[in-house]
Amino acid sequence: MFKGLPKNKNILTLSFKHFKKMKKATKIAVLSGVMFVGAVASCKDDFLNSQPYGAVNESILANAKGADALLISAYSLADGFGGWGNGQPWGGAVTNWTFGSIAGGDSYKGSEANDQPTITPIERHETDGNNDYIGGKWGNLYDGVARANKAISVLKVIKDMPAALQAQRIGEAKFLRAYYHFEAKKVFGNIPYIDETIEDSRIPNDKDVWPNIIADFEAAAAALPADQAQVGRATKGAAQAMLGKAYLYTKNWAKAKENFDKVITSGKYKLNASFHDNFRALGRNASESVFQVQQAINEGTEGDNGNIGEVLNHPNGGGPGGCCGFHQPSQWLVNSYKVDAKGLPLVDTFNAVDLKNDQGVRGDAPFTPSTETVDPRLDFTVGRRGIPYLDWGPHPGVNWIRDQAYAGPYSPKKSIYYKADENIYTTATGWTKGYTAINYNIIRYADVLLMAAEAEVELGNLEKAREYVNIVRTRAAASVVGPNGTPVVNIPANKPAASYACSNYTAAWTDANAARKAVRFERKLELAMEGHRFFDLVRWGTAADELNTYLTAESKKRTYLAGASFKAGKSEFRPIPIQQITLSAKGGTAQLKQNPGY
Repeated sequence: MFKGLPKNKNILTLSFKHFKKMKKATKIAVLSGVMFVGAVASCKDDFLNSQPYGAVNESILANAKGADALLISAYSLADGFGGWGNGQPWGGAVTNWTFGSIAGGDSYKGSEANDQPTITPIERHETDGNNDYIGGKWGNLYDGVARANKAISVLKVIKDMPAALQAQRIGEAKFLRAYYHFEAKKVFGNIPYIDETIEDSRIPNDKDVWPNIIADFEAAAAALPADQAQVGRATKGAAQAMLGKAYLYTKNWAKAKENFDKVITSGKYKLNASFHDNFRALGRNASESVFQVQQAINEGTEGDNGNIGEVLNHPNGGGPGGCCGFHQPSQWLVNSYKVDAKGLPLVDTFNAVDLKNDQGVRGDAPFTPSTETVDPRLDFTVGRRGIPYLDWGPHPGVNWIRDQAYAGPYSPKKSIYYKADENIYTTATGWTKGYTAINYNIIRYADVLLMAAEAEVELGNLEKAREYVNIVRTRAAASVVGPNGTPVVNIPANKPAASYACSNYTAAWTDANAARKAVRFERKLELAMEGHRFFDLVRWGTAADELNTYLTAESKKRTYLAGASFKAGKSEFRPIPIQQITLSAKGGTAQLKQNPGY
């Protein structure tokens, strides 16, 4: 077993991440859908250590091993990185830290003005179709679609796989195809749906693809088992959760509830004891995980398989990773964690006064953190001066910030590894130690509970919604001291590092509007910096109001945001990449049409 990987049956992780090593051989033309695979997948060490030696055709792959190799290659795109030929990995990152968190107000671009400047138009909602982050996102998602389709085509015709397993593997491929389309729909809005029957993928993006996405998730939920022998493969619970999420996006509250109920009542999932267990390599594939992207390091791929999409998002300086100071939490987000005298969030007034910070305070000058009571999830989510930064000691402030005047005083925390895990769950070689074996939760159980609460509110079941929200808040409150008393958000004497409170809602919920606001704010607190916020605001129809208020407030602190605005009817979706529009042409006429306003 490779150093840095758990000793379990996670052979799938080793195999599908190994496809990144073959990225030149597995490159898929986005529009043609043609796939070349360098080798047949295997669980043997000689496969894991071998180099690709040429392309193979479909007839060679038309057997059980070949079909599973194709399916594994479709899984390998789940982290959003299909190789440098599809552009840098950060725009395509499964974590959506640019399109979800930065665009949604959870965070600033970070670093300094002249580093990765193409993120700034995403943050200001001024993106054009030539932005390389946009191109990378589209390319990786439709590469994933193409690989899933190729796997389905081969799985349908092979003769040497038991029928039950064959149906299950097709279910996995349909799950992945639905997932990649789902992500594309979230980001780009008007997209083409491409299945295995389409030979020429130059087709218009003029149809509603939600029915296709839902049908694929439904087929996957029917075919997939509750458990998989290999960690990382999609399960029935994962398909049901994603199906419920698709129904949530289409405002079919009853069907969303039906599917979330199946996940909740299955008994398979529960919240981790500590909130931050969701963001540590040692917490991989635990009880809260519904579907995770598997990451691997120190297995011969120079870090490309180790959460590469997040590699820039470590403090800049002498702390973990050593690079590069991107994805810095916003003051708006930090203020959201303030609580009232009852330990409940200040849903309407959270941003009236900034929580104390060390903006402009020298690293060698004394600083005392705020004594104001906050939700403990703040210090699991945000690195702020004087508060323990995991097990790295107190955050030192400006010494870990690349340009405090530009991007503020805070550091991200959810994607950061513990000092005790360095060189074990991080890469031991390479230009940075920021490559990690920290998995990313595409869906975790807390997310399911809060989506279920949303559906219950819209169906008028306000008390059920309160019950779900309180389950999430109870865990947050219990996380101040981690399992076995470990000092996670605590000073070395194992006392709370700050004044914390996170109380349950004890009064009955009788007002639908108040309940709706409470549920939505809880998503903000629980899922901050995980790439969800922008998409939540868009599907709720509140993006223009919220983000323009955010930009007005934050432009007084971050001057590069001055004049930025979210334009209703345009900014909900990113432009279709110009290159893809050009490549879609038939007879000189582009089949893909640009989104409104671009």
